[in-house]
Amino acid sequence: MKRTFLKSVAVALATLAVGSAFAADITGAGATFPFPMYAKWAEAYKKETGTGLNYQSIGSSGGIRQIRAKTVIFGATDAPVSGADLDKDGMVQFPAIIGGTVPVINLDGFKPGELRVTGPVLADVFLGKIAKWNDAKLAALNPGKTLPDQNITVVHRADGSGTTFNWTDYLSAVSKEWADSVGKGAAVKWPAASSVGGKGNEGVAANVSRVKGSIGYVEYAYVKKNNMNFLQLQNADGKYVSPDDKTFAAAAASADWFSVPGMGISMVNAKGAESWPVSTASFILMYKDPADKAQSAEVLKFFEWAFKNGKGMATELDYVPLPDSLTAEIRAKVWSQIKK
Repeated sequence: MKRTFLKSVAVALATLAVGSAFAADITGAGATFPFPMYAKWAEAYKKETGTGLNYQSIGSSGGIRQIRAKTVIFGATDAPVSGADLDKDGMVQFPAIIGGTVPVINLDGFKPGELRVTGPVLADVFLGKIAKWNDAKLAALNPGKTLPDQNITVVHRADGSGTTFNWTDYLSAVSKEWADSVGKGAAVKWPAASSVGGKGNEGVAANVSRVKGSIGYVEYAYVKKNNMNFLQLQNADGKYVSPDDKTFAAAAASADWFSVPGMGISMVNAKGAESWPVSTASFILMYKDPADKAQSAEVLKFFEWAFKNGKGMATELDYVPLPDSLTAEIRAKVWSQIKK
């Protein structure tokens, strides 16, 4: 069932990527993190309403640039825009979907989730301090496993990325050395001597699948779509967890969305025995006073439909749909600011 479902998503991704089968009724651009979800929603929405979506999966930084240039009706970003910048730009921001970023590896002889890692050790890998898979720190976390004497290649995003923002936000939270020497951001200077960049979640997934001994980070839908190996990760409660919709939902359970202007909260390293440590939301950016009010209204209709009808599709792809209580608040507190 899930395999068939994912094949249909792959078809939808290809269709949206070329932008030929969907009428450009609604235009958006940005984050690659939610792209599989938006593709599936768009496919179903087109069939039901006849309204199409042309979404460019170009990365969060690109999405912010496009909406500021007013070349699209909505932008999408996993690195939330600050309240001050939203006010300056005359925009609103709201979450659309919740998911998780996952450390993925290309290492022969191990099943997905068989190997474990803690946040500080993972940071040392991305810092380049741990350069071989049989390093003593990795071996200590995986007793009884024979790790190979194989070099580690770090695969990272080459473009400005909300996925990178959230990944480096997490590494900064668990490693003072990472926080002090690299920090968090949509684009950072990657310190590991052996590293390679990839464009979008798609490019990172492709490079990890190609390079033996590599490690990277991608949104979980890309893990499933590409049948990738991943590491179990120790969370803030000291428990080792695997990525899925339940562990993403556990991390989001205590989120206080309106505690930050623009709802731009961080869920990394959330407490809870079942919480996935790199759970994140993906956000939508729209103008309060849009130049094309009719098209802006169509965007809201799309997300209204998705919030009501897209929950099952989100779960199939191991994203977490927003609860009805939150979408009601988004309508009342955020969408009400957009002029019709």
